[in-house]
Amino acid sequence: MICAGIDGGSRAIKVVLLDGGRGEVLASGVRDQGIAHDRLARELFEELLQAAGLARGDVARVVATGYTRNAITFADTTITEITCHAVGVRHLVPGAATVVEIGGQDSKLLRLSEDGTVRDFAMNDRCAAGTGRFLEVVASRLGAGLETLGELAGAATSPSPISSMCVVFAETEIIGLLASGVPPADIVAGVQASIASRVAAMLGRDAIPPVVFTGGVAMIPGMAQALGTALRMPVTVAPEPQMTGALGAAILACRQAASPGRRR
Repeated sequence: MICAGIDGGSRAIKVVLLDGGRGEVLASGVRDQGIAHDRLARELFEELLQAAGLARGDVARVVATGYTRNAITFADTTITEITCHAVGVRHLVPGAATVVEIGGQDSKLLRLSEDGTVRDFAMNDRCAAGTGRFLEVVASRLGAGLETLGELAGAATSPSPISSMCVVFAETEIIGLLASGVPPADIVAGVQASIASRVAAMLGRDAIPPVVFTGGVAMIPGMAQALGTALRMPVTVAPEPQMTGALGAAILACRQAASPGRRR
């Protein structure tokens, strides 16, 4: 049985084609998000079908999740990203107890029960200071690419504390630090530590290991280390962390297809 999961994120669209019987990913892909959410998702979906040698009729069920899930008209149903990330991470890291997902515009903290269901969660979707948007602002201000931020942070000798709680004010603070001669590497390391500390504050003392880090920001070198330092415990980066939501959606699509009475 072949199913698909589509994660319409704020910054990127992710699609996974899954052979549910074998638990094998047949194809997966990522595309930058735009304003035509449905068209972009459909194009990526069709490209992956072609790459896998499949037709639309071969796919038993499609589940959409993420920020733009309700705009994806060809999906059979939608499921929240909270549930999908939990399922995707638990499939990849069976013992995961706490999931930290940091995307472009929000961050999510999931506490999982022993059976992998979500016991509790917290979400920050009101302030960009704890999300990938903060890193985008910093990269733009430094004239650097997101992919180079990890290398910069690794060269830091004295990470500069970022005290502002708002990205707008933090950007002004960063401009001031640059003007005063603070090395960009120390600024980037300080920003990574700031994001990690905000996430740790959301968790409080409720982080139960193993902690798994997922989402696009988990792909940036140095962020997992910063998060582990803030939480004072080891942090594991999920395999292909940007894809866990789409993977979880595909797994849930196969479960629904196998049990029609559970469809919703």
